Amino acid sequence: MLAKSTSQSRRQEHDFVDVYTSAPLYKLQFNPKDKTPKYKQIVQSVITDIERGVLKNNEQLPSISELSVEYYLARDTVEKAYRELRELGYIISVQGKGYYVQVNVAPKLKILLIFNKLSSYKKIIYYSFLKALGDHATVDLQIHHYSAYHFQEIIEKNLGKYNYYVVMPHFTQDLDKANYMKVLERIPSDELVLLDKDVPELNGSPLSVHQKFDKDICDALENAQDLLSKYNRMVLMLPSDGNYCTETMHGFRSFCVNYDKEFAIKENALNEQLQPGTAYVVVEETDLSELVKKARQSNYELGQEIGIISFNETTLKELLNITVVTTDFEAMGYTAASLLLDHKRIKVKNPFYMIRRGSL
Repeated sequence: MLAKSTSQSRRQEHDFVDVYTSAPLYKLQFNPKDKTPKYKQIVQSVITDIERGVLKNNEQLPSISELSVEYYLARDTVEKAYRELRELGYIISVQGKGYYVQVNVAPKLKILLIFNKLSSYKKIIYYSFLKALGDHATVDLQIHHYSAYHFQEIIEKNLGKYNYYVVMPHFTQDLDKANYMKVLERIPSDELVLLDKDVPELNGSPLSVHQKFDKDICDALENAQDLLSKYNRMVLMLPSDGNYCTETMHGFRSFCVNYDKEFAIKENALNEQLQPGTAYVVVEETDLSELVKKARQSNYELGQEIGIISFNETTLKELLNITVVTTDFEAMGYTAASLLLDHKRIKVKNPFYMIRRGSL
């Protein structure tokens, strides 16, 4: 009875092995100078490439001898790595055949999300992005802080380790130390997703969900001309630290010229002397607070003699009855994730609109 059972088991194993496929010699992500133990590098390389889909289920891995010769490794090192991979459930060994990828659960996409900064608005994008992805992906988040050099470091450390790289390409710092365009072009276009800002001059056709900062503000102001007609002067409060798109300034200027408005662009509201007949467009919330305080201390009526439009919605602005222009941050995250899952490589302009309130 025991002999019969063993024979049946061998026949079943033989039938099972037939589904496996051979593959060209697998190329490890291996660095002899790395301080990480060599067997751990093998483990990390195989797991990463399984998760990225480079290694498919049932695909054969190089033999212990092949890896030892190719990378000048001791056989014990490779054996230890394969043993750990087997214990972790990523590979199996088939007697007389070799080692094969065998993962019971379909691997998730690996996504690296690279923001320029982390703010309450970016958190809305982040959580919307995660919600739309559901269980289909794991997401790591890094911040480049507008630094081209820091962005370069992030990509150099992570290129080849993820299925997709979702980047907010706002760079104003360290431009003399790194060329962010060349760094972006190192990412395969079918793995790159541009978020919030498009880069039209970039080679290839990556997925892009973006704002058109100049057109967005100009169109929003034009659509509110019925409210803005009572103001003959407009002031844009735009900090000069370089962390805001100059396209916003261009769109604001275009509206004012087209509608014959006197206009000014100022860095902040600290020294601003309120003038009746003026509407302010404010980017920073500190400037919004300063203008609201000055309006309350003056005899000017907010929404009649003085107008205020603030960028980006918050609960406080709703309570203060402040008119807001904003992109749809939730839609941006949802759209990017949905298109990514559908393997689309198109350019989508994110919605931008005005919420009319008493301050205008």
